[in-house]
Amino acid sequence: MTSSLFRLDGRVAFIAGAASGIGLAAARGLAAAGAVAVCADLDAAAADRAADAIREQGGQAEALGLDITDAAAVADAFRWIAAEHRQIHVVVSTPAVNIRKPLLSYTDAEFERVLRLNLGGTFHVMQAAGRHMSAMRAGSIILFSSIRAVNVEPGQSVYAGTKAALVQMARGLASELGPLGVRVNCIAPGVVETPLTAPIKNNPAWYQAYADRNALKRWATADEMAGPVVFLASDASSYVTGAVLFADGGWTAIDGRFTPQL
Repeated sequence: MTSSLFRLDGRVAFIAGAASGIGLAAARGLAAAGAVAVCADLDAAAADRAADAIREQGGQAEALGLDITDAAAVADAFRWIAAEHRQIHVVVSTPAVNIRKPLLSYTDAEFERVLRLNLGGTFHVMQAAGRHMSAMRAGSIILFSSIRAVNVEPGQSVYAGTKAALVQMARGLASELGPLGVRVNCIAPGVVETPLTAPIKNNPAWYQAYADRNALKRWATADEMAGPVVFLASDASSYVTGAVLFADGGWTAIDGRFTPQL
């Protein structure tokens, strides 16, 4: 029984942001566990390449070009997937943008850009997923928050605010849809090597400082986020909802700055 807890055979998983980084890793992991991975991304050609790569590895995958900041497009996508497969069992939302600068230097346009994708886009996915899954009386919605929901540093105020708000939206939806058999959870990564963090990797001192800040003394690869996604998507987490799973190498568990003599 234990070996089957994490299997997703016969299930359909929608992954927003599946063309690269954590979204691509999530799609690969879900497909490896047996799900049909519907790879959605703003870059339709890159979504096609992601689906092709999964199929080349023996998995089942489809591709979909999608702008999650467009509420009508998201609703249409869910209707299309439901028509093709009848039921969507797993929904994962990963897209986010981070404009690193002091709060006092933010423009209205920059503020709106971060909120529009990180919160607005995620809201559209949550709403479409919740409507479909509540009708089916089953499903798992997985959102990507961040360690910045609880720990922040200069230049991250707006991004951190969206990631904290996302956690509360997930908890609220979990409370609303729990009686209907729908689970909603967040994953909060630490520092992960993705296109979003490429500027940090290109700065050796900054990159090493972040590695030294967590208990494992290293960055995560995007593929290391696939396990938490599969867990929350599967029956192994059947009694887990409204939770935040920190996959942060111990970043939020330790002080990280100095090891005193004991």
